Amino acid sequence: MEVLSPKTKALKPKPPALQSILLVDDDHSNNFLNKIFINQLNLDVTVDIALNGEEALAHISDKVTTPCLVILDLQMPVMDGWEFLEAFHQSVPKKIKDLITIVVISVSGEKADVSKARKNPYVKHFIQKPVSDLKFRRLIQKYF
Repeated sequence: MEVLSPKTKALKPKPPALQSILLVDDDHSNNFLNKIFINQLNLDVTVDIALNGEEALAHISDKVTTPCLVILDLQMPVMDGWEFLEAFHQSVPKKIKDLITIVVISVSGEKADVSKARKNPYVKHFIQKPVSDLKFRRLIQKYF
């Protein structure tokens, strides 16, 4: 049996491997460009698209492979990003939530939106649109 001294620091858990990305945005052009940026990174990942928060929740619930990274727009019809985050909190099991990194992207640079996103326990990062391959690269390096 190994005894750890009080000075021994706990090892940080290794971040999960990035296997899948879910783009949640009602703007087809943004989804198209974001897929191009992700493909330019030469990652071996599956990229799926949901056009609103409701589709994203269904995707997370029905999918055999849980998305590792959710790129979430705030302004969408049917169910916006804020409503998605609330429904995610209420309906997704903790073991699934723990596997997902949520990043909010928005054209809004308003301090209230940025602050609200950063205070949400499920949101890891906030990026103002437009997104670029460099922003995706930094994001993936940071969390995966």
